[in-house]
Order: sequence, then structure tokens, then C-alpha cells
Amino acid sequence: MSATLPALASSLQGTVLQSTGGAEDIASAVLVFLVSLLVGVAAINLGAQVLIDRDTGYRRATVTALIGALVYTLVGFFLGWIPLLGPILMLLAWVAVINWQYPGGWATAAGIGIIAWLGAVLILFGLAQVGFVTPEALGVPAA
Repeated sequence: MSATLPALASSLQGTVLQSTGGAEDIASAVLVFLVSLLVGVAAINLGAQVLIDRDTGYRRATVTALIGALVYTLVGFFLGWIPLLGPILMLLAWVAVINWQYPGGWATAAGIGIIAWLGAVLILFGLAQVGFVTPEALGVPAA
């Protein structure tokens, strides 16, 4: 969010803050990162295919997920503490990355973001149903 891009940043932050530095913690952080990235890539790709109406490729979705997570995290670090405005700026930064990567303008990018968030929630719900993850562990808001 990943919706999943924000989820990636949020989940990694929680994992790192709770880490004791052992091999199990490192393996857990890597697993959280990989699952978050895969969910984010799938969800962004779904949103792009629905709104752009052509296959834009998983490579572009992967780049978008990685850069989006980085930008979301950086904006959150520097501005996320500002009540109401901070989270809005974080979300706008994430949508800006989508807008940069995909054609169609800001409305299309926002639509891709909404579909990506919904897709990520559904994917994480499915993974939670089979006992693989819990949505809270991956930091998906309101999941």
C-alpha cells in the first residue's frame, strides 16, 4: 500500500523499533519487506491495469512501489509529525510517485492509489485468512 508502499514503510519501522538485532529479527524484517513489496507491486499493477487499460508491467509497478515507499517514509520522517497535514503530505507524495510513473495525470494517479490500497487490503485479508500474516503487522491503515 504498496497503500502498500506506505504499508511497507510503516511495517519496517515497527519491525526495526522492536528488533533486538538477532538473526530471527533480521529474517522477520526481510520477510515483512518481501511480502509488503509483493503485495504493493501486485496492487499497484492492478490499479494501473484497471485505470490505464493496458499492461504497464510489473517492472514499472516494482519501481513505483520501491520509490513510493522511500518517498513516503522520507516525507513521514520530516513532516509526518504535523497533525493532519503530515499524513496528507505523505499520501500526496506517494500519489506523486504514481503520477510520475504512469500516464493520465493526478486524477488517474489518485485512482491507481485507491485501487492499490483496496487491492492490498484484500490481498492481506486473504493472507491473514490462511494464517500467513495479520494486516496490522504490515501497517495497512484501517485494515
